[in-house]
Parts: sequence; C-alpha cells; structure tokens
Amino acid sequence: MHKKNNISDGTLVTQYKAGDKKAIALLVQRFHKTFCNHAYWIVKDADIAKDIAQDSWKLIIDKVHTLQNPEYFKSWALRIVHRKSIDWTRSVSKQLQQKSEYKITKSIQDIPSEDLSPLKQKLLKAINELSIHQQQVIRLFYVHEYSLKEVAKIIQISEGTAKSRLYHAREKLKTIIKI
Repeated sequence: MHKKNNISDGTLVTQYKAGDKKAIALLVQRFHKTFCNHAYWIVKDADIAKDIAQDSWKLIIDKVHTLQNPEYFKSWALRIVHRKSIDWTRSVSKQLQQKSEYKITKSIQDIPSEDLSPLKQKLLKAINELSIHQQQVIRLFYVHEYSLKEVAKIIQISEGTAKSRLYHAREKLKTIIKI
C-alpha cells in the first residue's frame, strides 16, 4: 500500500472506478516516474521508456475496472509496464534479426563466384552445406564481425548455444573442406 496525502492506492482506484477522474490523475502523478524508471531499467533509453509508460497508462486506465483488489494497483500496473517494455525489446530484437538476415543473404550469396578465389568459392560452398542455424552464426560472427554475445542477442539464443553452434559449424567446415 502506498500512501501519499493519506490516500491509499486502493482508495484512489475505488474512487476512479466510481467516476472520480481526479483519482486517476493522482495515481498518474504518484506512479508515472516509477513507471518510466522501470521501463528505462529494461529498455535503456529514456525517450522510449517515457513512451512505454505513456502507452501503459492508456492500458491501465482502460483495464483498471478488471482489477479485483484495488490495493494491488501498483504491482498490477508495474506488470503491465514490465510486459510492454519486454515486448518492445523483443520487437527491436526481431527487427535486428530480420535486418541481419537480409544482410547475411546479401553479403555472401550475392557475390558472383567469378569474383572469388578458388579457396573462397570452396568455403562458400561449404558454408551453404551447413544447417541454417550454423550458417547464421558463422555469417554473423565472421562476415559481420559481431561478438558471440551480440550474435546470441540477434538470433535470440543463449551465448552458450551461439558458441556451441559456432564450434560445430567450424568442425563441420573442417571436414567438408578437409583442411
């Protein structure tokens, strides 16, 4: 329970449900900075955090009537902010992945083979024999020079999985090329 001006969150929620528009203004005044800070903690961008908090308020105001126990307003509302922040990071990650998949295809497969040395042609052919997952890791790591941590984030896998895929891809390339 959060009390400011001796009015609990639950009381303000109940008053808002009863039609008192000033009650929601007090809740916004009380929690907006907290919501912005929580969103910032996840997205690491102040402007985006403010946008997420604003979008969250729209949803909170629309759905506050579904809140069964008004005393849990703060935790309920913070979950909404948290989910919206996570959704934003997933969206950005997905966009990065789509962009890098586009770059991956453009970077290697669109190079005319006559522009490559025989060894590079053999390597390109060997890379194309790898699984899609291994190709992604190889291309992101070697062609685009992302760190393993960045590769993991782009593909949305753990860093250990990225490391494992890279290792197995290298081993398979060794057997294909027979170095």
